[in-house]
Amino acid sequence: MQSSFHVAIIMDGNGRWATARGRPRQIGHRAGAEAVRRIVIGAPPLGIDVLTLYAFSSDNWQRPITETAGLMKLFSNYLRRETATFVEKGIRLTIVGRRDRLPADARRAVDTAEAATRAGTALQLRIAIDYSARDAIVLAAHKARQQPTMPLDRDRFAWLLGEATHAGHAVPDVDLLVRTGGEQRLSDFLLWECAYAELMFSRKMWPEWTAADLAAAVADFRMRERRFGALPDAAAAS
Repeated sequence: MQSSFHVAIIMDGNGRWATARGRPRQIGHRAGAEAVRRIVIGAPPLGIDVLTLYAFSSDNWQRPITETAGLMKLFSNYLRRETATFVEKGIRLTIVGRRDRLPADARRAVDTAEAATRAGTALQLRIAIDYSARDAIVLAAHKARQQPTMPLDRDRFAWLLGEATHAGHAVPDVDLLVRTGGEQRLSDFLLWECAYAELMFSRKMWPEWTAADLAAAVADFRMRERRFGALPDAAAAS
């Protein structure tokens, strides 16, 4: 059993939250960034060691360029604004996914934030941007094929997967996966790492989420029995 606690969140509903209020979608994304701040600060007191947030999928590039450009600018500004807080609170930031398609300004913000927060130990915050789990698995398999003399098992493949997505090589599997916004699908997010994750789907839109919602999700998770393919304790003892 892994000792760390890894929570992953698909942050869904920004656009619908704004549309329901007669506001532009970009306003919803800005409100979503405020929710990120609340959740990141609220995570360590709940015993969360690793928090992975799904910010932008590789398929999101299909959206109108005005929206994607706005999201990239919002992402860059978020990193610049929050880096000092991350350093103060011991939060280490890692960006997961492709980097070559990010605008130059976003890449600079990523490099600066990752370097500044490298010593953080209170929380490992991973933001998935231009991320596709299926593409990452394909790339990891390609890397394995290039190293035919190296034995390949689950641990080795997980290491290659981390290398493929700039995710680091010591990240544990996901314990709890939350999706906000009412949809109930994984949307190409951490498919390998969520093999035994507990799933939770919230109808609340992401901009509405607070630290109290995260605490409630963690409390629900703590009530569940995780067996990883084994029998429940009572059944095993009979």
